[in-house]
Amino acid sequence: MINITLPDGSVREYEHGTTAMQIALSISEGLARNVLAAEVNGEVWDASRAIEADSNVKLLTWNDADGKNTFWHSSAHLLAEALEALYPGTKFGIGPPLKEQPGFYYDVDFGDREFSSDEFKKIEDKIIELAKTKEEYVRKPMSKADAIAYFTEKGDEYKLDLLKDLPDGGITFYTQGNFTDLCRGPHIPNTGFIKAVKLTSVAGAYWRGDETRKQLTRIYAVTFPKASELTDYLTLIEEAKKRDHRKLGKELELFAFSEKVGAGLPLWLPKGAALRERLVQFLTKAQVKAGYEQVITPHIGHKSLYVTSGHYEKYGADSFQPIKTPQEGEEFFLKPMNCPHHCEIYKTKPRSYKDLPVRFAEFGTVYRYEQSGELHGLTRVRGFTQDDAHLFCRPDQVKEEFKKVIDLVLYVFGALGFEDYTAQVSLRDPNNKTKYIGSDENWAIAESAIIEAAAEKGLRTIEVEGEAAFYGPKLDFMVKDALGRKWQLGTIQVDYNLPERFELEYTGSDNQKHRPVMIHRAPFGSMERFVAVLIEHCAGNFPLWLSPEQFTILPISEKYEDYAKKLSESLKDSDICGLIDFRDEKIGRKIRDAEVKKIPYMLIVGEKEAAEGLVSVRKHGEGDLGSMTIEEFTQKIKKEITV
Repeated sequence: MINITLPDGSVREYEHGTTAMQIALSISEGLARNVLAAEVNGEVWDASRAIEADSNVKLLTWNDADGKNTFWHSSAHLLAEALEALYPGTKFGIGPPLKEQPGFYYDVDFGDREFSSDEFKKIEDKIIELAKTKEEYVRKPMSKADAIAYFTEKGDEYKLDLLKDLPDGGITFYTQGNFTDLCRGPHIPNTGFIKAVKLTSVAGAYWRGDETRKQLTRIYAVTFPKASELTDYLTLIEEAKKRDHRKLGKELELFAFSEKVGAGLPLWLPKGAALRERLVQFLTKAQVKAGYEQVITPHIGHKSLYVTSGHYEKYGADSFQPIKTPQEGEEFFLKPMNCPHHCEIYKTKPRSYKDLPVRFAEFGTVYRYEQSGELHGLTRVRGFTQDDAHLFCRPDQVKEEFKKVIDLVLYVFGALGFEDYTAQVSLRDPNNKTKYIGSDENWAIAESAIIEAAAEKGLRTIEVEGEAAFYGPKLDFMVKDALGRKWQLGTIQVDYNLPERFELEYTGSDNQKHRPVMIHRAPFGSMERFVAVLIEHCAGNFPLWLSPEQFTILPISEKYEDYAKKLSESLKDSDICGLIDFRDEKIGRKIRDAEVKKIPYMLIVGEKEAAEGLVSVRKHGEGDLGSMTIEEFTQKIKKEITV
């Protein structure tokens, strides 16, 4: 017999070799009907896989993130089976669940065959036909030699390429119906759980993200266990299209991209720059109050700087290539991170334990070479500005400083209407420590500090292994927007490693040299990504204090333009920004255009207003607010901004 510990702490005894599905059945048949997979000692398994020893087991359903991911990964296999049935000879790359939105994709090679979205309906029908057969997903361990032989005979070079990197003894195949795939799993019990499917888009994707290799067809899709959930999702997608930051960014004249400037390098237009500057001023004011000092560092750095920090080893091959100078052998890099520069600022003078913590903040622009297929509006770019800060503190100050940074992040979220969030404790992958730098001891201390600080602040947290930065664990804030989508925004990281690599020191109370601890933090994350999420969250209806144009004055005719100018100057003297619509258009057209541009307030002026020193006020989305003096309107605006 083996002991199974459930999430509520209860312990049940089962026969050796029992499965998660059998455990579910022993609790209730209703639960068993909804189990998609199981978490066994922190690892996600098939619900049908035998458990051989005492274990902690969590049964996963559609309500769990890992349950959904298992469902969508299994759906990718079903998509592949449908494609193989409809288009014999198709070759397959990879088919993972998506990270930041519902669904999955599969990269496929159709050979010389042209493929378009016109064929989606046929594929969807085939998937549902196959799902109804309720074929089981069967796991089978394979030797590397047998796996190579299978895909050699099948003629699938992409699976053979994947096999090169896999160790013998850890390879598994999964089969459902007539389709077999190289996969480590896990999968849902059978295809019958899949009740609704929608193929959403098709794109090109280079094999393994390498632009020198063949471009495959990437098919995106989403599936659900109920048809009604697909209907709800499609309604959500239509709303998301209206809120798409790329669409609204163009309509509201916030930002643009230029092929001549380069893909993934955004151009901030005047209105977008004004919005961004308001965010900068907002956070700068809060940072000064919290004891931060502003610094500025160059956009490039000597190669040796990033060799010392470890960024060259981890990112060098995937980053922009070196900048060579006329001096033989001298190389610089576009800055991928601000932290190495801040370490060098720390070293500019001796530090005492009485000086700590030292807090350096910078809105620093960094550059990373994202593959062209991964670029997406402002959310995935090659040049972006981080609201970066690095705190250098004594070990006994780490937890308190970390808690203060949490307070700052929550202050930012509250001011911008992000009220639904989860704090993700991103830990090192204990099974793949080669991805990280630093000692086990320092990692254990850093991870404990984050977990304790988050608990003491009462945050709702989840722990995720393998999501840490290469130099330390972090607390990532996963924010839900108005449509319920999750975004990773603010981040805080504890780092014992860079101070070691840069030999940072302070003189302690014992008159000996000690290493400080670094805390990396960015409440916005990056200005570009944050603005993109903010646009979609509020559908371009920014809070009044943030709006680049808080009012527009609409003269009924040119006779009232002088009065409009006088009003505008008065408002600008009170730090309220806006414009005058001088166009020779009817007032109805001007109002409609102002509504489309989402300008918060419209001030209509005609004969009555000019004669009596009034403005007729309309509010975006609400309509007529009546007449008031410019002083009354100014006070109204200031009160709203203060709130």
